[in-house]
Amino acid sequence: MIRAYKFLLRPTTRQAAALGEMLRDHCSLYNGALQERRDAYRHASKATVRYGDQSAQLKGIRAFDPERQGRWSFSSQQATLRRLDKAFGAFFRRVKAGQTPGYPRFKGVGHFDTVTFPKDGDGCRWDSTPRDRQTRVRLQGIGHVRVHQHRPVQGRVRTISVKREGNRWYIVLTCDNVPAEELPPTGAIVGVDMGVAHFLTTSDGEYIANPRFLQAMAEQLAEAQRHLATFPKRTRQRTKAHRAAARKVAKLYGKIRRQRADFHHKTAHALVTDHDVIAHERLNTAGMTKSPAPKPDPDNDGAFLPNGAAAKAGLNRSIFDAGWAQFLGILANKAESAGRLVVPVDARNTSRTCTECGHAAKENRATQAKFQCTACGFAANADHVGALNVLNRAGLVLCAAA
Repeated sequence: MIRAYKFLLRPTTRQAAALGEMLRDHCSLYNGALQERRDAYRHASKATVRYGDQSAQLKGIRAFDPERQGRWSFSSQQATLRRLDKAFGAFFRRVKAGQTPGYPRFKGVGHFDTVTFPKDGDGCRWDSTPRDRQTRVRLQGIGHVRVHQHRPVQGRVRTISVKREGNRWYIVLTCDNVPAEELPPTGAIVGVDMGVAHFLTTSDGEYIANPRFLQAMAEQLAEAQRHLATFPKRTRQRTKAHRAAARKVAKLYGKIRRQRADFHHKTAHALVTDHDVIAHERLNTAGMTKSPAPKPDPDNDGAFLPNGAAAKAGLNRSIFDAGWAQFLGILANKAESAGRLVVPVDARNTSRTCTECGHAAKENRATQAKFQCTACGFAANADHVGALNVLNRAGLVLCAAA
């Protein structure tokens, strides 16, 4: 299997400054390569500049600017050019498919946060034998940086990426040949219903509360964003106070993101540990969080009727705060490593179908939490009914596959 390991870096003050310089120089290389492609298309009879052409120029660029470009790994600079080439490939693919193209844009220094080293040992070396109880990674132009390795790395390290998140630095190792760590069978099967009132409800009747991390820090975040909004939006020289305000907002968002990821990992681990088969709804979160279409007023030109956009915005915010897509991805990865089976099933009418008589109707969902069948009178919690229906549909899928 292929797995990624993400560890916190603990650079010194001088190393942190050098890491920032590395990102700025790679950002400059990315933007320069993008400008070359734009100029070639506009002024040279729509000529196409490809990755091979720009990679061949790297040797001359490094010799011309040894202090900024010559000090960094050649292979990492090639990876930056491949990143631009991949962006153009995606752009042309969307054009051919008739989708919104999204032409590659220039990267600001604050938005270019990752440098990739395609091969361990080429400009970057992962030290698998800790010295003085400290794991280190050697980066060309920076030195040996301490790593907070909180779990062992298995498999063979293929690529290494250095990533900045706010004022923190991380290293991401991509490894292949990672052995599966199968857990002993439990003989248990469970259905899971995702929700907003409860994060999830199992077919066993267990309710996992929704922590609502974004809502819990809404006041602090709003205060920090109001302070940031007092500065001019397009100031050319960002002041020290403006940078501090922006870091404050980024720090709060980073804390929310880490809390949510920690909660998802722990919840998924508990499900994988206790069950052999886990069934969940196949959710289309992109479609569920889509804004409602406007309703033109037929009696008044240019006027619109209420379409529930405000209420839908609140629901969308709750769905994003819950992070269903991230959780289901984590659950699938943990299940694969543990030798468990995850079964996604059709999510339509799971909370509107009676588990006793099979009657499905919108009227069965009396309220957000209450289910009462209009045919047989069966009453229960709506989320629990949904989890039971998910479990039943997973049984049909498994029987059909057997």
